[in-house]
Amino acid sequence: MTTTQHPPPYPPPDPPHGHGHGHSPGDAHGHGPSGEHGQGARGGHGHGPSGHGHSHSHSHGPAAPVSRHLRRVIAAILIPFTAAVVVGLVVLWPGGVPSHKRTGVGFDRQTQQATVTRVVEVDCKSVNASGDTPTGDTSTAEGSSAQQQSAGTCKKATVRVDTGMDQGRTFTEIVQPDQSRQLHQGEKVVVAYEPSAPRDLQYSVADVNRKVPMALLAGIFAIAVVVVGRMRGVMALIALAVSFLVLSLFILPAILQGSNPLLVAVVGSSAIMLIALYMCHGLSARTSVAVLGTLVSLSLIGVLGSLFIGWAALTGNTDDNTGLIHGLYPGIDMSGLLLAGVIIGSLGVLDDVTVTQTSAVWELHEANPSMGWRGLYRAGIRIGRDHIASVVNTLVLAYAGAALPLLLLFSIAQSSVVTVADSELVAEEIVRTLVGSIGLVASVPVTTALAALVVSADRSDRSAAPAAVPARGGRGRRRRH
Repeated sequence: MTTTQHPPPYPPPDPPHGHGHGHSPGDAHGHGPSGEHGQGARGGHGHGPSGHGHSHSHSHGPAAPVSRHLRRVIAAILIPFTAAVVVGLVVLWPGGVPSHKRTGVGFDRQTQQATVTRVVEVDCKSVNASGDTPTGDTSTAEGSSAQQQSAGTCKKATVRVDTGMDQGRTFTEIVQPDQSRQLHQGEKVVVAYEPSAPRDLQYSVADVNRKVPMALLAGIFAIAVVVVGRMRGVMALIALAVSFLVLSLFILPAILQGSNPLLVAVVGSSAIMLIALYMCHGLSARTSVAVLGTLVSLSLIGVLGSLFIGWAALTGNTDDNTGLIHGLYPGIDMSGLLLAGVIIGSLGVLDDVTVTQTSAVWELHEANPSMGWRGLYRAGIRIGRDHIASVVNTLVLAYAGAALPLLLLFSIAQSSVVTVADSELVAEEIVRTLVGSIGLVASVPVTTALAALVVSADRSDRSAAPAAVPARGGRGRRRRH
């Protein structure tokens, strides 16, 4: 009994070449030996003499790496820049926060944790030190408040110190009826300690202990980022932690040590930018273009900020906190500190804009590889215009929200818009907002142009064979990459 071996109905497919083209035995256009047309699109369809042979080679995930020449060009720019950032970190790295004698004012106080153990209501007259009814001009806020306190019901709170050398010690706190913060039994609070004061007055309630709600909110945020972002979300959280470490271990101590705030901000922001972008988006040409766009925009913000802060004679010393800093460390350049804040504050939004624009151009190129750099730029800038409108509005509203109490004070005083804008308090916020916004607006065309040039130059550098795409009726038409 003989067994007849029949040829397989489908010829074995050739291994995929280049961009996933499927080739049938025959010429380079995919023609079979009998003259059938083979389709060499991304699907890799090859037609044999007896049927259809399919050789699929789809490329999912990130875009293909750029050519070696472009990688060398990008590396020639970024490697020296990264080396300069590392050198700057080493040279400017502080030995720690310089010590000073505590003033007991504002945040510069010794604090301990405590618990409110008892709260009772008492007549305000009984706890008035002089026993007399307060007098004064009731048309003023102070006089009116004094009259209300003398006639109202106060609270007498007993507070127990839970940490420090005086753990277990109790003291009494009188809460006036018009105080915005009222104490409740069992509430966790933060108390200020002044060792030079009389023993009965050494401790006072400074704030409420918010560790539990703040930790819970941070946990919800982290879970939301990981659930939605998955591995990228994890990397984003790690990058966020690294950013805070650079801020707390390098930028703030270096400024307090007397280093130039602008130089420290540039080096620190560059380090945060490199770590965050490459950690979140990977070591690729796409990320490198976003880094270059961010760097150019930050440079523009630094130049404009330095020019207009000096021209507008902004000192950076406009409130109690900056006044306290200047009093403790007179050597700090407060106007330079203001400029450093502008640069650091703009970095986060800049990262978002540059990464988005770079990704948009890359995806446009993947969708239509035949598009030149001018077409890519025009398409990318149309996307960028929408991004500009939303980001600038977001930035302005963010600064307005932060300065809302100040704006309310000007509204109460019925000051004109010109008067309000001319005051240093508001002028600082205006310069901060407008300089940052100009940098954001400029980042869109700059990053889009860089990305378009990179992907179009990469396309022309490649020597891949032309490929055909599927057409109706099984006919193949060629499309260049």
